[in-house]
Amino acid sequence: MHEKSDHICFCPLEGVIDVISKKWALLIVNAIGNSGRLRFNSLMEELGGISPKTLSDTLKCLQTERLIKRESFAEIPPRVEYSLTNDGIELRKSIIPLLKWAATRDSMNKGKCASAYRGIAAHRIKELTQQKENQNGTQILY
Repeated sequence: MHEKSDHICFCPLEGVIDVISKKWALLIVNAIGNSGRLRFNSLMEELGGISPKTLSDTLKCLQTERLIKRESFAEIPPRVEYSLTNDGIELRKSIIPLLKWAATRDSMNKGKCASAYRGIAAHRIKELTQQKENQNGTQILY
C-alpha cells in the first residue's frame, strides 16, 4: 500500500526547464500570449534584438515541448502563425505570480526594468482576464 506524500518531484520539469530557461523563451511565450497569434516577422519586431536563427531555434524548441503551435497556410506568399497551446497558456499564467513576487522583493533595482529588456515590448505581460478558443482554435483574450 502506498502512502500519500506531500512532496512534489522536480522530475517533470526536466525537458521544460531546459527550454524555458533560455534567454528568449519566456519572452516569446509572453509576446504570443499578449497578441494571441503572431507571425515570425512580428515576433522579430516585438522582441527587438533577437537574431532570426535564435528565434527560429527557440520556436522549434517551444513547439517540441508543445508550448506553442505553428500553423502554416497554403497561400502565396506562404504565411505561418504561432499561437500558444493550452500548456503554453498555463505556463504563462504560472509565471505571472513569480514575476509579481520578484517585483515586490526588496532590492536596489526595485521598480526598474533590466537594461537588457527595456527596449523589448514583450517583456511586459498584459494582464490576463480570460481566454477562450473560438471555432478555428484561435485563442481570444476578453
